Amino acid sequence: MYDIIIIGGGPAGISAGIYAVSRGKKTLILEKAQIGGIIGKVSTVTHYSAIIENESGMTFAERLKRQALHAGVEIRYENVVNTVLTGDIKSVLTENGSYQARKLILANGSTPRKLGIPGEDALAGKGMGLNAARDGAVYAGKNMYVIGGADGAVKEALYLSQFAKTVTILHFEEQLGCIAEFKDKIQKSSNITLRLSSRLQAVRGREQVEALEIADEKTGSLELLTDPGCGIFVYAGTVPNTDIYTELSLENGYIPVNEKMETAIPGVYAAGDIRVKQVRQVATAVSDGAVAAINAAC
Repeated sequence: MYDIIIIGGGPAGISAGIYAVSRGKKTLILEKAQIGGIIGKVSTVTHYSAIIENESGMTFAERLKRQALHAGVEIRYENVVNTVLTGDIKSVLTENGSYQARKLILANGSTPRKLGIPGEDALAGKGMGLNAARDGAVYAGKNMYVIGGADGAVKEALYLSQFAKTVTILHFEEQLGCIAEFKDKIQKSSNITLRLSSRLQAVRGREQVEALEIADEKTGSLELLTDPGCGIFVYAGTVPNTDIYTELSLENGYIPVNEKMETAIPGVYAAGDIRVKQVRQVATAVSDGAVAAINAAC
């Protein structure tokens, strides 16, 4: 029996754990993969207050983990498969066992969205669906393609440009949706090109990506671009991990909360990317976690 169980070990979950134990609560974080969540897999962390120089997702995630353990937060690496949210005692079922707590904080974030195009699954890891921090140097000297035009996509394109022969940003809209800082850096880059109003329709190849099928959003025309050995990095948004929370009413897949981060079910809180909110950044996730834990500890 715990006072508070937190599902998810990203910035929101770690923040919640640190604040919960500081208030004397027996606290457990359940994380299915690795501390840090999505942020732990990015090439660089930017715009967060007091980050270290050349902060990577990996270094940021490691410091999150060290801080939580030093604070006395218990962390178990187990995949949550079901929850019982109603009642005074909440239950969390994992693939390894079950846990109970008086309060729950749901902070298991989101999963990168797939494109759902032909060849995506068959060529995953073979030039398709790569990770910039992990695979950028592996594809050094090759042509690289970044799918997406928001901050995350453009930031990774800038990172990849140090390794790539060329980086092409494919975005289905007429303009990039990133901040001005990133737009300025793109303009100054010598090996990044934009291909706007374009959508990746399919990838082809056998043992590796050999060609990309690209659609023009304005004309509807299709182009088969042959580029054996290239690398494709997809940043097409995320999907909230809310499938297991069948007792909650969702808004477009996200969890509504009040100003205390409490859901419609008493004693159940949600924090970070999983909740209904305007801004999804590390800074807001950490804030959500703090608010949720402070209120859950009352």
